[in-house]
Amino acid sequence: MSDNDNPFGGMGSQYSTSMSFGAAEPAAPAAGEVEIKDVTTASFAADVIQESRKLPVLVDFWAPWCGPCKQLQPALERVVAAARGAVKLVKMNIDEHPSIAGQLGIQSIPAVIAFRDGQPVDGFMGAVPESQIRDFIQKLVGKNGGQPEIAEALAAAGEARDAGDLQTAAGIFDAILQQQPENLDAIAGLADILFEAGDATGAEELLSRVPDDKRDVPAIAAVRSKIELASEAAGLGDAADFESRLAQNPNDHQARFDLAMVQNAQGKRQEAADNLLAIVKADRTWNEDGARAQLLKFFDAWGMTDDATLSARRKLSSLLFS
Repeated sequence: MSDNDNPFGGMGSQYSTSMSFGAAEPAAPAAGEVEIKDVTTASFAADVIQESRKLPVLVDFWAPWCGPCKQLQPALERVVAAARGAVKLVKMNIDEHPSIAGQLGIQSIPAVIAFRDGQPVDGFMGAVPESQIRDFIQKLVGKNGGQPEIAEALAAAGEARDAGDLQTAAGIFDAILQQQPENLDAIAGLADILFEAGDATGAEELLSRVPDDKRDVPAIAAVRSKIELASEAAGLGDAADFESRLAQNPNDHQARFDLAMVQNAQGKRQEAADNLLAIVKADRTWNEDGARAQLLKFFDAWGMTDDATLSARRKLSSLLFS
């Protein structure tokens, strides 16, 4: 599986460096004694989905020809072993079992996806440093080193935002940043609220505080992508113009593409995805596979677990692999 052939966008890990593991369980394996199971397509439901309802499961997607996979594996095993049973690690060979990787949006390997309560909740790609793997697992297991108030505050901000109370959410994010100026989740959350409120300049200024080596963290990258996509759509024109062109010529792919851009800027994610999928279905080669590439950008901006992302990924997989 190559990056060019894979229809799905990449993922990275969201993590905080302020957390540490809690005390080990007495019966947990000692460091260096981690058990790793090879998972197949047939056993995925039992070994990953069901097992993740008991404790988080990390799925390491790899292939025998992948050099970085061999670099990542020892570090990944060491960190999982050090977690002493807080997480479980399994491996999946994408050469032998490609369908799961395709459904999850794996663009390149190595890729590690974390499952909890039967759902993918986070992930990262590449042979990342051992310290980053440790931070990733620490966030996943939720043992945050004596700072539960930050995690609780982030959760409260998310709940307020989901309820439409943006003022409260923004206030909580701002309060977190007073204590932890480099908290990436708070930066991303507040920047997103500022942008949605029409303050793109304020959002960009806040994002400028993020160190270069953290710019690709999913929460940060999603806000950046949203800002970039809105900027691209701003100069395209009115959706009605593109709809009129399509009424006259349903095969006007450029009109459909531009309409998707405008729809995304308007928050009509499903409509935007459906228009890009229509182009992929009609002519995969149009604009050098531009519709699929743009859909991947949408996925990055919407987030891995967004309903529109999950729906569009399933449809894209069906188009390309049926």
